[in-house]
Amino acid sequence: MSIEITNGVKVSVKVIFNARFSTIKENRYIYNYTIKITNESNYPMKLWEREWYIFDTLDFPRIVKGDGVVGEQPTIEPGDSYTYTSSCDLQSTLGKMEGNYMFENMITNKKLKVKIPTFILMYPYLLN
Repeated sequence: MSIEITNGVKVSVKVIFNARFSTIKENRYIYNYTIKITNESNYPMKLWEREWYIFDTLDFPRIVKGDGVVGEQPTIEPGDSYTYTSSCDLQSTLGKMEGNYMFENMITNKKLKVKIPTFILMYPYLLN
C-alpha cells in the first residue's frame, strides 16, 4: 500500500491486477486501484479535480485530468474518509501512476494541492 499525507489529507492506494479483463496476448494489462482519502484536518474539504501521470514501460506517458473522481466531487468532513475504486490499462507488464488532487477548504475557500502517492502497476507473474 502507498500512503501520502499533504495539507491535512491522507491518501492511501491499494492496487490489484485484474486478470479477468486483461488480454495478455494483446498486451493489455488492467489494474484496479482503490483509493482511500482521509481528511485529517479540522475543516471540511471538497475534492474538485484530479490529475494523473501514468507511466507505461512500452508506451508514452499519459496525463489524465478531470473534475472529481468517478463522477463525484465529494466533501469530506474532518475525521471522515472517502473511498473509491477505478482502473488503468497498460500495454506492458510494468508501470506506475502518481498525481494530485485539488481540494478546497470549505471554511476559508482556499485551494489546496494534495499529492497522490506513486504506486506501481506490475503484472504479478513477473515476481516468479
